[in-house]
Amino acid sequence: MKSSAKSSAHSHQTVERADKETLAHRINRIEGQVRGIGKMIEEDRYCIDVLTQISAIQSALDALSIRMLESHLAGCVQKAVHEGNGETAIAEVIAVMRKLTR
Repeated sequence: MKSSAKSSAHSHQTVERADKETLAHRINRIEGQVRGIGKMIEEDRYCIDVLTQISAIQSALDALSIRMLESHLAGCVQKAVHEGNGETAIAEVIAVMRKLTR
């Protein structure tokens, strides 16, 4: 996915088509899960059931983050290293990993 913010010195590259389809499918599924939680709350479902679904969404988001990171490393970072901008790209990945692991 393209970033609209110019947060780094290297050029941004789009995600490969197959990856886009996989990521879009995962996002659509997560959106459905979130809507499902809203419906569960409206229906006064048992709190533990709602919390279980929230946990499932957190796991799905974690898996999406990992897949996005894999795509970024294989595409954007690899390209940046090849172009001589590897240090900047790696520093950016390290910074985002710190955010993801909080």
